[in-house]
Amino acid sequence: MPVELNHTIVHSRDRRESAEFFVELLGLAAPVEFGPFLAVQLSNHVTLDFATVPEADITPQHYAFLVSDAEFEAAYALIGTRGIEHWADPRKQHPGEINHNDGGRGVYFADPSGHYMELITVPYGGWPQGEPRR
Repeated sequence: MPVELNHTIVHSRDRRESAEFFVELLGLAAPVEFGPFLAVQLSNHVTLDFATVPEADITPQHYAFLVSDAEFEAAYALIGTRGIEHWADPRKQHPGEINHNDGGRGVYFADPSGHYMELITVPYGGWPQGEPRR
C-alpha cells in the first residue's frame, strides 16, 4: 500500500471558529465532531482535525492547499469581502496581492489561530507531464 497522509491535528484557540473559517473559505462540508476534534474532510480523504488548546500551546504551522481555479476565485473573493490580510509571498513583502507562480495563482493568509495558510492553483514546479490541469 502506498503511504498517504490520513489526518493531522490543527491546534486552535477555538476549534469551531477555525474549522468553520476553513470550510466556509473553501466550500467544504461542515466539520464532524470526533471526540475532542472537529474533523474537516478534504477531497483526497485527508482530514484536518481541529482541536482547542491553550493559546500558549499553538505553534503556527504552514498549510498549503492545491485548489481549482473556481475554488481559488471563490476563496479569494471571501478573503476580500472579509478584509482578511493576505500576501502574494510568504515573507509578506507583497500585501494585498496574489502570485502567478508556475502559471497559476497563489495567496498567503492567516487563519483565526495564526496558522499560515496558502492556496495555489498549480503545484510547485508545474503540473507533472501528462497530467491535465484542474
